[in-house]
Amino acid sequence: MKFGFDIDDTLINLREHAFTIYNKRLNKSVPIEDFHALKRVEIHEPFGLTDEQGSSMWKSSLEEIYFTNCPPFPNAVETLQELDKKGHEIYYITARPKEHGEKTKVWMREQGFPVRDDRFYYGMQDHEKVEIIKELQLDYYFDDKAEVLDTLSDESLKIFVRDQSYNRHLHYSRILDWTELMGALKKD
Repeated sequence: MKFGFDIDDTLINLREHAFTIYNKRLNKSVPIEDFHALKRVEIHEPFGLTDEQGSSMWKSSLEEIYFTNCPPFPNAVETLQELDKKGHEIYYITARPKEHGEKTKVWMREQGFPVRDDRFYYGMQDHEKVEIIKELQLDYYFDDKAEVLDTLSDESLKIFVRDQSYNRHLHYSRILDWTELMGALKKD
């Protein structure tokens, strides 16, 4: 089987990690509950930043956000290692900017994710991501963003959404914890 995975906020807890970085950089102590209540992907509003300021803060923080101690979601690494051991093909399809792609690949390997160079796609917009997913003819795809998942809903692949506060309105099979995946695949 062919499995496709988004990385940020699907396999790794990037936005929450960024939220803690924002608290430090802005010398604030915005409670984590404010993060968990967000209804959009962007995280700047609880810090009192405008969209423009939030975009600037995000862009100026990318190196720190991407390559420090951002944790994988519990059991994500082990689940993908198990899929790999069973002979499944694992593809990563991320919209991370091109300038961060190769370093991201190295970082993912350091975390224990099974990564092959020829199955790692980065540096694209969401609509380009969808095209790659279709071209790969995946059996399963996992992401957190409605903009990607909703575009794929008429395809033959099985779609899963990684649960986030901003995507609870979506009606796809939902992953709350990566330990659930193997059980969900047995039902499929």
